[in-house]
Amino acid sequence: MRYERIRLLLGEEGLRKLSQSKVLLFGVGGVGSYVFEALVRSGVGTVGVVDGDKVSETDLNRQLIATEKTLGLSKCEAAKKRATEVNSSVNVRTYPLFYDETTQEKVPIEEYDYVVDAIDDVPAKTDVILRAVRAGVPVVSVMGTGNKMRPDKLIVADISKTEICPLARAVRSRLRKEGVTKGVKTVFSKELPRSFGGKIGSTAFVPATAGMIAASEVITDLCQKI
Repeated sequence: MRYERIRLLLGEEGLRKLSQSKVLLFGVGGVGSYVFEALVRSGVGTVGVVDGDKVSETDLNRQLIATEKTLGLSKCEAAKKRATEVNSSVNVRTYPLFYDETTQEKVPIEEYDYVVDAIDDVPAKTDVILRAVRAGVPVVSVMGTGNKMRPDKLIVADISKTEICPLARAVRSRLRKEGVTKGVKTVFSKELPRSFGGKIGSTAFVPATAGMIAASEVITDLCQKI
């Protein structure tokens, strides 16, 4: 039976809750593709995906949806294709756009039960978090995973407790100006990022681990609301 193994952990009611839940994912790259995979395989009924990018050769080292067969496809299309091959009953809503102030109205955050922020752009990241907070939708935001080699340094904490991570610092500063100083769940690394003259290096395992941690938070929180 498809969900027999996870049923042992979550129970029948937990599976029912997941099947009725709607999760919105911003970014389906190195972090987001693993969030997406976990949500689909866990039986979440509806998953929205926001990403305006296409799969490129440089994605092959770390993004689950990136294969030689998906090169050139929009990431939304590649994600939806993978989902149907794993769980044809999942409802995948795609928003093939780059999220910013000009496109935000096309993404109905308030229609979802949970939001996962897995994008790197600071203004967009901040806006996603603010919209979720103001709409009363739980959100987990994944901070920087680039230039890092230690997945064991990743932790879950409130935005007010983040440290070391430059991306978290920038987002925290912007949120503070909007009156949000705490109450936002984050996944961040305590590892000092390495420097490569402005270039961003990334592995197959740090972003993936961050994505799986974020997915576990979503699934656990949704099931606790039974």
